[in-house]
Amino acid sequence: MICKLTNTHFQVILTVINDAATAYKGKIPADRWKEPYMSSQELKEEIQSGVQFYGYLENNVLIAVMGIQPVDDVTLIRHAYTLTSHQRKGAGEKLLSHLIGLARTDRILVGTWESASGAIKFYEKRWFMLLSREETNRVLKKYWRIPERQVETSIVLEHKRRLQ
Repeated sequence: MICKLTNTHFQVILTVINDAATAYKGKIPADRWKEPYMSSQELKEEIQSGVQFYGYLENNVLIAVMGIQPVDDVTLIRHAYTLTSHQRKGAGEKLLSHLIGLARTDRILVGTWESASGAIKFYEKRWFMLLSREETNRVLKKYWRIPERQVETSIVLEHKRRLQ
């Protein structure tokens, strides 16, 4: 079941993110890795900046989270994570489809680590196209608030759709 998450889910959102992010350890640049991967303060700031989280529940347990954030003329998909014990079972795909349906723009962007080949393949299988390095740098600086080092080590994929 997919549901809109609220402040009452804050701690479990953080738990899912930090559990799933362990997949990045040793794969992303060492200077970008930290434990916990996302702190409570960082999650609060993301929510305050307009990221609305949705979750996938299985047997009343939150197993996946994904955020959506409208920014100017695009919709960003943010912080897509599934518990390691539940990955590759369809929860992420269902959440992504749900959020694409909620988007109010025809251009949907998602950023991830350049070295996160599994995440890149996940989005490419769902009709997202990898942007050029030049376009990636431009959109990361325009729509995200991230450090320059993260811009250098990230990529952006784009999904275009026609609004009805």
